[in-house]
Amino acid sequence: MKLVGYLFKKLLPFLLGSVFFFSLVLNLVDLFMNLTNYLQNQAGIKDVLTVMLYYTPKTLWYSIPVGMLFSTSYVLSDMYATNELEALFASGVSLFKFTLPVLILSVLLSFGLYHFENRLVVWTYEKKVDFQDKLLGRVKNENNTDIIVLSNNSRIIYKANKYTESNKKLTGLYVVFRDDENQLQAIIYARNAEWNEELQKWILNNPLQYTMSEGEIKITPVSKKYTDQLTEPYSIFRKSIVDVQSVSAREAKTYIQHLKKAGLPFHEQLAEYYKKFAFPFIVFLVVFLSIGLTGKTKKNVLIVSLASCIAAAVLFYVMMMITMVLAKHGYMTPFMGAWFPVFFFIIASIILLKYSRT
Repeated sequence: MKLVGYLFKKLLPFLLGSVFFFSLVLNLVDLFMNLTNYLQNQAGIKDVLTVMLYYTPKTLWYSIPVGMLFSTSYVLSDMYATNELEALFASGVSLFKFTLPVLILSVLLSFGLYHFENRLVVWTYEKKVDFQDKLLGRVKNENNTDIIVLSNNSRIIYKANKYTESNKKLTGLYVVFRDDENQLQAIIYARNAEWNEELQKWILNNPLQYTMSEGEIKITPVSKKYTDQLTEPYSIFRKSIVDVQSVSAREAKTYIQHLKKAGLPFHEQLAEYYKKFAFPFIVFLVVFLSIGLTGKTKKNVLIVSLASCIAAAVLFYVMMMITMVLAKHGYMTPFMGAWFPVFFFIIASIILLKYSRT
């Protein structure tokens, strides 16, 4: 336990300091990039600080992996340079056993990073973008016109003249229902329809239903069988395209389900969805790599160890970019597009640790 306390006593100050530093740098970069626009729009100091406050969770999310990489590399390299690790190995304690608490911490941080992004970062970053757009006079219009949405593998087709975001309302709505052979079953028209959050479906105002009977289209009573199928989320009708990277896992899953039901391409979005779960493990990977690369040289150990770990982290980012592109074009499954770099670097880290000096 004394060794664990000693390790964390050296590690945690560097981890907290580096995370704070990198977070501050990212916040300042965003501030200076928009400083001229703030001045032109006469934004107050309080408003600018509010934007920075909303942006802070996102900067922390970016900074934790980098901070973990820096602090682990620096502490272990410094202990190797001052022969502290040599004394530890001589006493019979292996490198893996000594650093196991840091690996456990990195796994916990990986899971925490996922929940941190899903429950806080997505919400605060959206607030930051909206508030910043308001300060800079950027108008975000989510209303939409002349909308066509396919659902249930193209068996349900929505055609609306207009969608209004303020009251989540569709105007001039036609809904076409088809069977498995794409034969027309019914058409429902409503002057407008409003989204019911509690029921999670569209409520039609004074609808008319047209069905095919004996080769003719006739007006018939509106059937609950059809209206109960009007569950396509209101977000699908917005003008903006859903960016899976900038929404929660739940919202991303809903959007992907819509694409599947509509028979539209979804591999890229599904890969981004899996990436939400895979990417936080970069915290574990950078620690594992830092441990495996410790003590690979007797000269300039600090610089060489840091450079090796940074190069490995860059390689991870590049590999993930490549596999995501391959998944987008169907050369890899979406799951492997997101998770292959994680599996590859875990194996590489195990090999490095096996041949590391202990």
